[in-house]
Amino acid sequence: MHGRSRWQPLSAWRVHPVAFALLGCVPGLAAVLALGLCASGVERIVAAGSRPVAARPAASHQAPRPTIVPRSAWLDHETRRAQPPPRYDDTVVAVFVHHTDSPNGYDCADVPRIIRFVYAGQTGSRDWDDIGYNFLVDRCGTIYEGREGGIARPVTGAHTQGFNHRTTGIAAIGTFTEGVPVPKAMTDAIAAVAAWKLGLSDTDPRTKVRLTSSNSYSRYASGTTATFPAIVGHDVGYMTSCPGAALSERLPEIRETAARLQGRH
Repeated sequence: MHGRSRWQPLSAWRVHPVAFALLGCVPGLAAVLALGLCASGVERIVAAGSRPVAARPAASHQAPRPTIVPRSAWLDHETRRAQPPPRYDDTVVAVFVHHTDSPNGYDCADVPRIIRFVYAGQTGSRDWDDIGYNFLVDRCGTIYEGREGGIARPVTGAHTQGFNHRTTGIAAIGTFTEGVPVPKAMTDAIAAVAAWKLGLSDTDPRTKVRLTSSNSYSRYASGTTATFPAIVGHDVGYMTSCPGAALSERLPEIRETAARLQGRH
């Protein structure tokens, strides 16, 4: 669960004749508002008809977005620290899986408090600008929003030194060293988040992707391009035992589940 993030007057309307026809049904002030909308819309239609427009193809393997509890459910005003605006990448092509290295025998109703504790440690003694993980998953399969910036956006995390760019970090709440049971609800939830996030870039969860290290604190010198599974353990990119041997053993299953959720065969 390592990774450090530091901060280095209105013009005249040109109205197409079609717009005036539409306004016949709209009285009063509403007509004035509709005029602006119709003018804009008609001009776009006319412009589009005058030249070919290349549409951006949609991703062909979109997985459904799972239910995600917003960070407002665990971060209160008393705990929140001042922080800079979120940073973004162009896309997400890989998911790093972590564990929080915290006790396993928790009541799932206490998870918001546990996440606040993780946040306080990372923004306090470690002096990070926010919680490092983009998402956290508890043993009951509940998914929580972690780092601020919008769950559907490619938010740059602070979860894997050297490989925070173009990746998402998902942390399993608990400690999953060798021999520790990993709840199926948890692995299913990790797979669901990974399938959805990778589907936004049409990335197959079972494939391999190329990432370039941004600093030499990782396993790779800065500027080195390395190949990783699209769903990968933290220890593959950084010198750590995270996400634990037990959770690492479940990654092949998580990849297959994520691929099925994307509709791949």
